[in-house]
Amino acid sequence: MAQLLEGIDPLSDVLSLLRPRSSVSAFLDAGGDWSIQFPREEGIRFQAVITGYCWLVVDGVPDPVRLNPGDCFLLPSGRPFRLASDLALAPADAYAVLSAKRDGVATCNGGGDFLGVGCLFTLAGRHADFLLGALPPIVQVREESEQLALRWSLGRMLEEQRTPRPGGFLVAQHLAHMMLIQALRMCLADRPKGAVSWLFALADTQMSAAITAMHEDPAHRWTLRALGERAGMSRTSFTLKFKQTVGASPMEYLTRWRMLVAGDRLTHSADPVSAIALSLGYESESAFGTAFKRVMGCSPRRYSRGGQRLFKHTVASKALSPVSLSLSQVQ
Repeated sequence: MAQLLEGIDPLSDVLSLLRPRSSVSAFLDAGGDWSIQFPREEGIRFQAVITGYCWLVVDGVPDPVRLNPGDCFLLPSGRPFRLASDLALAPADAYAVLSAKRDGVATCNGGGDFLGVGCLFTLAGRHADFLLGALPPIVQVREESEQLALRWSLGRMLEEQRTPRPGGFLVAQHLAHMMLIQALRMCLADRPKGAVSWLFALADTQMSAAITAMHEDPAHRWTLRALGERAGMSRTSFTLKFKQTVGASPMEYLTRWRMLVAGDRLTHSADPVSAIALSLGYESESAFGTAFKRVMGCSPRRYSRGGQRLFKHTVASKALSPVSLSLSQVQ
């Protein structure tokens, strides 16, 4: 079971809480003129071009994007999208193409002109919007240094797919997580001007210092003055800048983070509500319950019961349902 670790950075904190799990959908080897439509999916889709080129068309995004060798992108929204060498072609269904793969590689039109790979990261946390809502519809990785790191991971993943060895599934999982983090780092480095979210705020050294302090010790009785001191700013300047860059006040952000941590423990531990409340800085279970319901929409005990049912249902569904053979899980 993943656990939140003291002293780790906020992005690692959030990813630990959301427990992303990756599935390699397939390496796609395409030739000639081709077009493939991918359906709506829950989670974060990662795609990379190894050789050749293609066009990316995302539902709701007006302009197609040309992808060249080494280009990578994230689709945090779960929107349907299309990859194609020729946008005028009627697209084939991705399920049909990828379900026919052999040795980890799906072939389209005989292959030979294009090679790419895709991963779907499903998020176990019940508040995935904390991360997904902070990201734009498309996150592209264009920096050469970041692409080099991703290419190494892609090469290793391709080798694991083509030459199965003991432990290969776990190796592929770790490689996929590395690629996700590299892409999110690039998102920070190449953030859109004026972007507002806690994630983009991490690229600002002053805001990052304050957010890190809240994550390191959420139970602390933080004041605006103390957080401002961590950021090296006056209370007034800090409060204003935090709201402008994060989109919420410091105390609103702190409360939501505390409740997300609480929700994770209610779902994945046997700790009583009173102990969770105390560990997050609340002197009474009543005060904690009021704050929890305001942020999470229900009482801690109801959330805990629902979380356990959801967890058991998800495990059972993946183990027994034929629907579990999804686009992202065809092996």
